[in-house]
Amino acid sequence: QVQLVESGGGLVQAGDSLTLSCAFSGRTFGAYAMAWFRQVPGSEREFVGGINKSGYRKDYEDSVKGRFTISRDNAKSTVTLQMNSLEPEDTAVYYCAAKYAPRMPVPVAPTTYDYWGQGTQVTVSS
Repeated sequence: QVQLVESGGGLVQAGDSLTLSCAFSGRTFGAYAMAWFRQVPGSEREFVGGINKSGYRKDYEDSVKGRFTISRDNAKSTVTLQMNSLEPEDTAVYYCAAKYAPRMPVPVAPTTYDYWGQGTQVTVSS
């Protein structure tokens, strides 16, 4: 069974940076596309960024393009979300997700993903 454990959330000020990490275990990491989603109370889970199995294809939600960078280390079975120039609107619970053998390089629909982490809170104060 796949387990995903996020870390790195916290409280920061607008303009600061934060790095989220997700540790993957239980299966072959290289067979999974990985993604970060975020959710605020009362809203649906939103795609933030994703990376294909090899790491060569990355997609981002428009509001984070140029500020966030997703990367993966297949040797260490980890995926990272580097978040720069954080804004109060980035405040949410951030979730790591894994999709086995995806039909497309980076799926964006949350229902596509097979496994989820427990989430980590990111709060950006103005």
